[in-house]
Amino acid sequence: MLLAQLREQVLEANLELVRKGLVLYTFGNASGIAREQGLVAIKPSGVPYEKLKPGDMVVTDLSGTIVDGNLRPSSDLPTHLCLYRTFPAMGGVAHTHSEFATAWAQAGRAIPCFGTTHADYFHGPVPVTDHLTPAEIDSDYEGNTGVAICRTFCEIDPEAVPAVLVRGHAPFCWGPDVATAAHNAVILESVARMAYYTLGLAANADALPKALHDKHFLRKHGSKAYYG
Repeated sequence: MLLAQLREQVLEANLELVRKGLVLYTFGNASGIAREQGLVAIKPSGVPYEKLKPGDMVVTDLSGTIVDGNLRPSSDLPTHLCLYRTFPAMGGVAHTHSEFATAWAQAGRAIPCFGTTHADYFHGPVPVTDHLTPAEIDSDYEGNTGVAICRTFCEIDPEAVPAVLVRGHAPFCWGPDVATAAHNAVILESVARMAYYTLGLAANADALPKALHDKHFLRKHGSKAYYG
């Protein structure tokens, strides 16, 4: 993939997060990776979204060394890089502080699957990480945030559940490309809002039955998908 194309895709994904109301001011970021070259493009730090241009996207290698760009990359870059190094199928990552998903992260609660909207995108609850230890926070906070996410997925397929809640922090989402990562971030916020309202209406609401959960996920994903 050409770097110019990657930068345009990453910019568009970042702007989509703004259009859908998932970020305030300069909060949040999205990145994409060109796997063939091992290069990542990410939103620069602290630049207002309305001023961003494709050329402002910062390009680094998988160790975080800047190879193209004049601005400072997002401070969350080490988290993104940890995910890319650990999960080869990831082609894009989106991080927001969207209101409802962040509320679940702050509560330290996974988002249960109460309905088919959730099941269409996430094959199981959206998990929440453990807190980072004081040593992890002091030594390499952003990198260790990525490590905490990876630990959470040691027994969960990140392609089946393309989102996580970082405890006390906010959500990260991903996909095979950066546009899908941003799309999943939008869906996650909707699912988080609906789950919140569901518990408000019925505090003891049951999770969706497994057979129905499986049906809705697998009709959209996998070798036998036929919907959408």
